[in-house]
Amino acid sequence: MDKKPCIAMVPSPGLSHLIPLAEFAKRLVLQHHEFHVTLLIPTLDSPTPSMKSLLESLPQNIDFTILPQVKIEDLPQNVSPATNMKLIVKHSLPLLHEALSSLNSHTHLVALLFSIFSTDALELAKQFNLLSYVFFSSGATTLSFNLTLPKLDETVFSTESLDLAKTVNVPGCVIPFKIKDLPDPVLNERSSQTYRSYLDVCQALLLVDGIIVNSFTDLEAEVIRAMQEKEANSDGPCVYPIGPIIQNESSNKVNESVCLRWLDNQPPNSVLYVAFGSGGTLPHDQFNEIAYGLELSGHKFLWVVRAPNESASSAYFRGQKENPLHYLPQGFLDRTKGQGLVVPSWAPQIEVLGHGSTGGFLSHCGWSSTLESVVHGVPMIAWPLFAEQRMNAVLLTDVLKVAVRPKVDESGIVKGEEIANVIKRVMEGHESLEMNKRIKELSDGAAAALSEHGSSNLALSSLAMKWQNV
Repeated sequence: MDKKPCIAMVPSPGLSHLIPLAEFAKRLVLQHHEFHVTLLIPTLDSPTPSMKSLLESLPQNIDFTILPQVKIEDLPQNVSPATNMKLIVKHSLPLLHEALSSLNSHTHLVALLFSIFSTDALELAKQFNLLSYVFFSSGATTLSFNLTLPKLDETVFSTESLDLAKTVNVPGCVIPFKIKDLPDPVLNERSSQTYRSYLDVCQALLLVDGIIVNSFTDLEAEVIRAMQEKEANSDGPCVYPIGPIIQNESSNKVNESVCLRWLDNQPPNSVLYVAFGSGGTLPHDQFNEIAYGLELSGHKFLWVVRAPNESASSAYFRGQKENPLHYLPQGFLDRTKGQGLVVPSWAPQIEVLGHGSTGGFLSHCGWSSTLESVVHGVPMIAWPLFAEQRMNAVLLTDVLKVAVRPKVDESGIVKGEEIANVIKRVMEGHESLEMNKRIKELSDGAAAALSEHGSSNLALSSLAMKWQNV
């Protein structure tokens, strides 16, 4: 009896990278039963309850191996989350080699698929003579920029000092991007480990057999078209837009009943949901201004709070132990008792965004959160923190026009009055109606892309056919 073709998948460390890759694996085996998937998961810490819950819910033809933890003392201090992720994977390569050897001995292993910061696994794909694919969990606009960075490195970024107000053109994008809005690693000194590591990732994108991008044609049509034209001219890798890939339900059920029960008692489209992803944090001054702005706006809100921290990504890998409610301004909870709900650390985001009472989303613009908001038709307040989130914010505000972005004052803080102002722009009036109309169109486009003859479904079928023929 022939063995099923097996696809090995290596996520970048962190739940926000594991989730979309696991969802992609589920969609693949659901639509193409002939495949088996094995997730090989590099780690820095013990699996969280959220990770365990996600992995235990996978269907039978997806299994997983959590690789032994990398020792934190083996990693350099004070490097970016992206560099850290790449180094964790690099330290895990011997373990990955061992896992692939075992898989190769008892399955028909045809391809190795890895997340963006797991590109060091490319050398293993070559060793085992496997097709190699990057699963790009961010958008096509960021991918297009990354594919261009090796050339930009020789021109725009060839000097140590960058003019942050200058712009660069991203192939297919209708507007140029200011350098200050590009992904964090690019803003580091050219000789820094963070920049060189990111450039290395972008160069690897040009060497793989294909790139699977979590986007869809109605969302980023021109950018996707530009990359596919390069592919047709043998000037770039095969690009497969198969999105939107999001969870159908939250893997972490913390605060679920509290949030949904509260939302059930609110008027339709009346609540602003405020959350900064799986690890985003704010400085204490900014934390206080958000509290003031929410109260001042008079609008209903559901706020997921984390303890303040000067590092925007402080909770990304390890979470937080302290009670964030202790940091709220004195009397805030009492004053806003009828207006809002504050929950610590986590909320069931999929269910909140899909609830009829939710009318807006103050978001850090991580790509998963962006897609979730688009799929559920919820306009946004764009509040990027790190990574490629500023690029996503520009796409949402200036290209798609489904979000507004608050103005930062001279001290780098968004004041409460400005926060109240953007809340009103999203939740009431003509501008709100226009944003709702546009995001509803994108939501319909997302559903169409995933339909039987939709663009994303056809892209996945094309990829599956390639793997079947190996």
